[in-house]
Amino acid sequence: MKKIFLLFVASYLFGAAISIYNGQTLLIPFKKSYEVNLSHTTLKSWLIIPIPYTMKPATKKLKIDGKTISLTIKQKKYPKEQLEVASSKVHPPKSLLKRIAKEYQEAKKIYSTTSQQSYITKPFILPLQSKITDPFGVARVFNNRLKSYHSGTDFRARVGTPVKAINDGVVVLAKKRYYAGGSVIINHGRGIYSCYYHLSRFKVKPGERVKRGQIIALSGKSGRITGPHLHLTIKIKGISVDPMQFIYLMNASLKD
Repeated sequence: MKKIFLLFVASYLFGAAISIYNGQTLLIPFKKSYEVNLSHTTLKSWLIIPIPYTMKPATKKLKIDGKTISLTIKQKKYPKEQLEVASSKVHPPKSLLKRIAKEYQEAKKIYSTTSQQSYITKPFILPLQSKITDPFGVARVFNNRLKSYHSGTDFRARVGTPVKAINDGVVVLAKKRYYAGGSVIINHGRGIYSCYYHLSRFKVKPGERVKRGQIIALSGKSGRITGPHLHLTIKIKGISVDPMQFIYLMNASLKD
């Protein structure tokens, strides 16, 4: 991953073309000015560009400090899987549709909010040390009908396993939701959020300032799920990106 990071930086410095897959994050250094036609945010002297999973192959022009960079977005061949869940999680009863819509709008409002303060000063850590059971981007078919994709990374975790904040930030949500189950969302500033799903118990409350490594919850098996685990999502300007690629890329630019 560090090799990829250095390649991005070298491409920027020498004005070469950069290529990246859908669902990944691009990190480019800048000094004074930039102009991009994609969603983006900044952290210190870095331009952070999330590439949507649903974005089709394309070529974009980025202007960074007077230099024009050609960005090619490629389509990654993510794996596919079939999942069996409770039928109510695929076709929820009408009595719950209002709740689901409310939770969706609540999350949408959170992710569309960009605080100017950044709480990120150190490298990111993983929420727990465990095997990854399901990576980002897997195309999913629930009960042979509902098609979706995996918007985060799943870690193997028994019910009750302590879950840590991956970096400093402020808790903006801690509640049970229909699909995601027990959920905690942390605002890291500048439009960057980390989300922890299927939890069994909360250790923090909305509005609480948390530190990297702090226990924020216990893992569980709530929501639309086939078994106990922890799901981690990273949102940048409302766009879900590959959490592992984002963490490794960011850590290559941050010093502990």
